[in-house]
Amino acid sequence: MIYSKLQYISQGNTLAEQENNIINALENGADWIQVRWKNADEAERLTLAKKTILLCKKFNAICIINDSISIAKEINADGVHLGLEDDSIEKARSVLGANKIIGGTANTLNQVIQRMEEGCDYIGLGPFRFTTTKEELSPILGFSGYQKIIDTLKSEYENIPPIYAIGGIAFPDLELLFQTGIHGIAVSGMITKEPQLITEIKNKFK
Repeated sequence: MIYSKLQYISQGNTLAEQENNIINALENGADWIQVRWKNADEAERLTLAKKTILLCKKFNAICIINDSISIAKEINADGVHLGLEDDSIEKARSVLGANKIIGGTANTLNQVIQRMEEGCDYIGLGPFRFTTTKEELSPILGFSGYQKIIDTLKSEYENIPPIYAIGGIAFPDLELLFQTGIHGIAVSGMITKEPQLITEIKNKFK
């Protein structure tokens, strides 16, 4: 499949905020939603996931669930995204099946290679810069960090999964970020605040 250049990672403190932000993103052209709601309980997250999968079907968008293999399975989502301390990629593959999208987080070159060996379909690599979205932040990569990692991967591997930059990305960063060789970006705050930027972002990554 062709992986979108832009993932919207959902944001909001309440179910209503989350749902509204997801609708705004979809209505403005988002075609890949990652449902992420860390401070909610399992029941609330499941409710949001059920709402989101229906919205994504309506807008012909991909629906990925952050962290929860069980929720992804229950709603028949397109896949799951797992952090380094979440359940294993192997478990996700065995539960969800061969055709689902399984993404993983990485912060360093070694972790990217680990994720590739684990069989991730795509990798979220970051953070690009400081972000308030994550409570425990890994070392910041910046443009040069992405460049070094992508250059090393290209020199040593024939097939590299799509790699998304993530963490504190702003619109003016896109030109230089794209030049590093990343596949795309995964963003939260930028799209939550200005969903109308989605078309411009996609055009920059063509």
